[in-house]
Amino acid sequence: MLTEASTYDELYRNFRWDVPDRFNMATACCDRYADGSNRLALIYVDEDGATTRTSFDEVAEMSRRFANVLKADGLSRGDRIAVFLSQSLELPIAHLAAFRSGMISIPLFALFGEDALEFRLSNSGARAIITDESGWEKLSKIRDRLPYLQAIYVTTSIAHAGAKPFWPAIEDADDVFPTVDTSADDPALIIYTSGTTGNPKGALHAHRVVLGHLPNVEMCHNFLPRPGDLMWTPADWAWIGGLINALFAFWYHGIPLVGHRARKFEPQAAMTMMAELGIRNTFLPPTALKLMRQADVKNPGLNLRSIFTGGESLGGELHGWVNETFGIDAHEVFGQTECNLVIGSNSNLFPIRPGSMGKATPGFDVRIVNDKGEELPRGARGIIGVRQPCPCTMIEYWKNPEATAKKYAGEFLLTGDLGVQDEDGYFWYVSREDDVITTAGYRVGPSEIEHTLMKHPAVAMSAVVGIPDPIRTESIKAWIVLRPGFAPSDELAREIQEFVKVQLAAHEYPRFVQFAETLPMTATGKVLRRELRALG
Repeated sequence: MLTEASTYDELYRNFRWDVPDRFNMATACCDRYADGSNRLALIYVDEDGATTRTSFDEVAEMSRRFANVLKADGLSRGDRIAVFLSQSLELPIAHLAAFRSGMISIPLFALFGEDALEFRLSNSGARAIITDESGWEKLSKIRDRLPYLQAIYVTTSIAHAGAKPFWPAIEDADDVFPTVDTSADDPALIIYTSGTTGNPKGALHAHRVVLGHLPNVEMCHNFLPRPGDLMWTPADWAWIGGLINALFAFWYHGIPLVGHRARKFEPQAAMTMMAELGIRNTFLPPTALKLMRQADVKNPGLNLRSIFTGGESLGGELHGWVNETFGIDAHEVFGQTECNLVIGSNSNLFPIRPGSMGKATPGFDVRIVNDKGEELPRGARGIIGVRQPCPCTMIEYWKNPEATAKKYAGEFLLTGDLGVQDEDGYFWYVSREDDVITTAGYRVGPSEIEHTLMKHPAVAMSAVVGIPDPIRTESIKAWIVLRPGFAPSDELAREIQEFVKVQLAAHEYPRFVQFAETLPMTATGKVLRRELRALG
């Protein structure tokens, strides 16, 4: 979608959206490469390290067969189909079958518990679900409370009453299925927000959402495609970051992906796998990078062309570590489930300023605004807003018109994130609106303090919150996970406090330091500060 340019200004100035009236994600992200050439689509690495390779021809055929299975079981256009799987071949088959049928797929994180699963299935009114053995164990306990759910498909070979085996059903189905005619604005996905505050909301996205992601993905991956490109991310394919940024944006370009179902993220094992498979492009969220830094990983001879990162602020300290360890810059992005990848970076187009998220993605008009949607001057702190309309923006929150209306002010979608844009167009993240700490008359964002804490040699991870204070309104408290070789102590806490005072400011140092083994996080790796605030 991008026309390559030597400067950011040229790239941004010359960009024009090209969204066709008729568009279907199954056709765009799979079928046009299923031309009989057996072009590689997926390398799947299982938990034991065994690999299987699947072509676009095979993926297209299997998704057509599954579309016929859904049709035979009484599902039709507009029905919601839940995909409760981790990285696997079955996952894109299920999504593509839904897209080509005009149905709406719902990606669900494989580690969701029963309550999280029930809420999303009930809220969406899902009529079918595809899952594995682990998912079936959870689903079977809530099945009676899901009156809309009529079809369950399990990918393992074990028979279950009330469920169909996924692969035998596909093998028995016809391989001919004409993809329905959809417009770019027809609904395709409900992606539930990660829910840092309140119940998650279902962001209903149209088929055009993949097109809306392309400018940022192409820019931040040093332009796509290139010969030899091969993508891998540890980010689960249940979230917009893994599903669209990685899987379908890369398949739109015919670039193969590596899928890997790991028991847990092992930093050095991830480095080794990337080297052995020749990974050229990766999306490593800041949490993964922090874990790699904490483990003091060694570069086993990687051949990476691009590192894409986002989901939370990277910070200058971590950015420097990435460059030193990987030999290339991490290109940070900013977005959210409702309107993704609106800001990005590319060190070949403009200098990276560590701590900054970058500049507005070509095709996106991003401004700092107030809660009325009025633009604020450069240097002022306000809400990061995205001028509408925009191909990347959701249609609405599913069954939630009130929340949908609150998401907009004037011409802008309000992200709910606070930031600053400097005179050179760089955006700097401050915090979520509800994470701002008010202390002794100052309004303090936690991110800047967390970035400073990361510079201390003892700190592996940190989260900063405000706790009630009868004099200051709130006091700053830092929750800290230590690096190996460091032990909690009052002396270390005082040392860290003094470090922040000197490095940042006297009014921004944490008056309270709490050491912890882990931090509560959403499934996408964002710290759940509300849980830390509740602990006091």
